Amino acid sequence: MRVVVNLTRCQGYAQCAFLAPEVFRMSGAEALMYDPQPDEAQRERVLRAAAACPVQAILVDHVDDQEAAVESATTGPAVSAWTPAPSRTARRPSPDGHDAAIETLRRHGRIVVVGASLAGLAAAATLRREGFTGSLTMIGDEPYRPYDRPPLSKQVLDGWVPADHTTLPRVDELNARWLLGVPATGLDLAGKQVRLGDGGLIEYDRLLIATGTRARPWFNADEAALDGVFVLRTRDDAAALRHRLAGRPRRVLVIGGGFTGSEVASTCRDRGLAVTLVERGPTPLVGALGAVIGAVAADLHREHGVDLRCGVTVTRLEGDTDLRLRRAHLSDGSTVDAEVAVVALGAVRNTEWLYDCGLAVGEWGVGCDAGCRAFDAAGVVTDDVFVAGDVARFPHPLYDYQFLALEHWGNAVAQAHIAAHNMISVPAERWPHLAVPVFWSAQFGTNIKSVGVPTLADQVVIAQGSVAQRRFVAAYGYQGRLTAAVGFNQAKWLESYQRLIEAGAPFPPDLRGVDEPALGQPVAAQIPDHRTRNRHATVSVTGHDPSERRAELLHHH
Repeated sequence: MRVVVNLTRCQGYAQCAFLAPEVFRMSGAEALMYDPQPDEAQRERVLRAAAACPVQAILVDHVDDQEAAVESATTGPAVSAWTPAPSRTARRPSPDGHDAAIETLRRHGRIVVVGASLAGLAAAATLRREGFTGSLTMIGDEPYRPYDRPPLSKQVLDGWVPADHTTLPRVDELNARWLLGVPATGLDLAGKQVRLGDGGLIEYDRLLIATGTRARPWFNADEAALDGVFVLRTRDDAAALRHRLAGRPRRVLVIGGGFTGSEVASTCRDRGLAVTLVERGPTPLVGALGAVIGAVAADLHREHGVDLRCGVTVTRLEGDTDLRLRRAHLSDGSTVDAEVAVVALGAVRNTEWLYDCGLAVGEWGVGCDAGCRAFDAAGVVTDDVFVAGDVARFPHPLYDYQFLALEHWGNAVAQAHIAAHNMISVPAERWPHLAVPVFWSAQFGTNIKSVGVPTLADQVVIAQGSVAQRRFVAAYGYQGRLTAAVGFNQAKWLESYQRLIEAGAPFPPDLRGVDEPALGQPVAAQIPDHRTRNRHATVSVTGHDPSERRAELLHHH
């Protein structure tokens, strides 16, 4: 039995925790934790909980809401979960040559997905559900089938759920060829081939790039190799760190106060461990939410006993003669004695294997249009290479067509649906990826949830609730327009803010009920400049006649 909770939808009503308490738990007022692979004896309770959920966020043995809609429309045990829904996939036959080519692709084509990830799995499921019956190959550099990453920093680290219980459901029903533990190392666009690390070549008619990100490593390789230094991105990372935390280290050092670092600090404090968190910015979460709301996050850390050091960096990790971590040296001259250090300095997009293949690709991601079609180095869209998930960099009309690269669970699923649909559709039937970004985090019993893009804002206002009680909504705006909203234990209100964002509503919003009037006035959001914004592609252009003009990306190693 596999359970996935769509936490972009969950509003923390907690009925599930009453109906199936061994599977669902509330941390604080709204933050939901759950066992992704409960015992089969819990099935009846889980199904009751799923039926009772007011927002239908609990998914049993499937990965997304679209699959649930398809499954509920089918009858009989012999009908596959990937059976196409007529209302979504029925297409009128056409004598048009382009249409005939798409029909041939749908029946007999070869589609390769590089990235055995959440996005890769969601895309594969969509392809099968929408009638693709051809060859489907899934390539992944890890030896595991797709698994869910959000539980790794929460349920897995706190010792409740084993790391191998995070596998996503229904991977066996895709009728796919799985090439796992073998990374893709190159792409031949002209020959339509993916090169593998073992020397193999995989041919395709359509390719989906969903290689995601990896944890940014500690800058000094020798120090990173010390016993006790960890990163947290993969299933193996989580299992190793969980084992070390079970040994009750005297102090855990967390380097980086983003979402992963803050969640690790929270989990360690829940386990009664001493924690020091070092953040180079003025507050935790400053890079995602700005310093105004980051200050509230800082208070949460301190209230729960975290030794929070902001405005400083770790300059050196020191080990003993047995190469075990013993101490960290900080930029202010102080030191922290710690047996475990978790490096949480953000992510690196897995794009190096694509360098020099002819696509618009760099450390900022793989450029694509709103239909998920990859750009080549000249900025022209390709028709047989698509991108989805964390690695995609795409223009969003709601944000002045700025190119966004989003490392969010919901974006990975939504974009994968769009990419998969467009891969097997004629141009007139393709869809744009216009979903408003949603992300969440659970820290210190507080559910932090966001809609929109807070970093694309110049002002923020407490729109409703009480900061002192840690139950409020902060609205973000840019040049008089609402761009995002962030709730602390106020998830049920964010759907209305999402509709306002989609409608291009003015900022500040009219509907406000602030318990502390002094906080109800817009102030500068204090969003730092992001390095991604300053990562410009270096391109050389050659030729004079339009037929000869060529663009080439220059990568600086």
